[in-house]
Amino acid sequence: MKELFCTAPKHALYTSPSIQKEILNLISTRVRRMICEEINGGKFCLVVDETRDQSNKEQMSIVLRFLNKDGFTMERFFGLVHVPDTTSQTLKSAIYSVLSRNNLDLKSIRGQGYDGASNMRGHFKGLQVLISNDCPYAYYVHCFAHQLQLALMVASQGVVALQKFFTRLSFVINVVGASSKRTDQLRDAQAEEIAYKISIDELETGRGLNQIGTLQRADDTRWSSHLKSVSSLIKMFSPTCEVLLKIIKDGIGPIKDDANSAYESIATFEFIFVLHLEQEIMEITDLLCQALQRQSQDICNALRLVASTKLLLQKMKDGMLSCLLLCRFVKNTTLISLI
Repeated sequence: MKELFCTAPKHALYTSPSIQKEILNLISTRVRRMICEEINGGKFCLVVDETRDQSNKEQMSIVLRFLNKDGFTMERFFGLVHVPDTTSQTLKSAIYSVLSRNNLDLKSIRGQGYDGASNMRGHFKGLQVLISNDCPYAYYVHCFAHQLQLALMVASQGVVALQKFFTRLSFVINVVGASSKRTDQLRDAQAEEIAYKISIDELETGRGLNQIGTLQRADDTRWSSHLKSVSSLIKMFSPTCEVLLKIIKDGIGPIKDDANSAYESIATFEFIFVLHLEQEIMEITDLLCQALQRQSQDICNALRLVASTKLLLQKMKDGMLSCLLLCRFVKNTTLISLI
């Protein structure tokens, strides 16, 4: 392509939508051909997920896992396919169509990795059953990291104090990040705080340090995103309070009331306590989540990782006796039930 562009006529810009799509299609075809050459007729596993794009069209992503000629586990994104619906039969037909077009033998499938949705893992009409009927050795494995995310989300929903905390956290982030003006105010306040701490030697300086960011929103189905949200507020707690106080001072009507409510929420002992407690807990579980998402992972090692994480959480719980006594001293029943 480089040679083609260098020798093309000066009036040939190749910028029309049809030409660009044709070039991208040729590139993707070449990439898929190279992936098939890597597989070289060997066995492979399917990793499939579906989602909607911005135009609300259902799309299915296909990733292939296989061992290369050197024996290393490889993961290759193989394609994004538009599907009219997400029924198991439709997904199966689309997968088979993609594999057959690229001369990949369906009988070479040796594994399936999906999420826990009923259309994917169903024991009677799920996608994994339909493919297993054609490929008996295509064993289904529910993603370890996804199972952990779901377990943590369910566990957190059973604690009222945590539900209230994340509701307040989301409310604070929505108030502070409601407009570009408030986002700029947050960045300015953070820059002033960083400059001050550097002047009194509280922060180290260097490339990549002391970056100015924004408050991160938590995703309802991704527990790891909650850690980013909590950590971002801890890092920018003072600038966030400063922005809320400016809104309270200069705002009017509902905007002022929302800022006042948000400030009263994050300024309480209960909120700050849970904020730091959740960061410590989620840092432990996030290490397990990141480990389970490694490219090469086996079930035995995953079980050992889960056991070590449970041990760390138990040690943390056993070491919180002094904190429990403190909570009883201040008579905060919410924190006692949380611990």
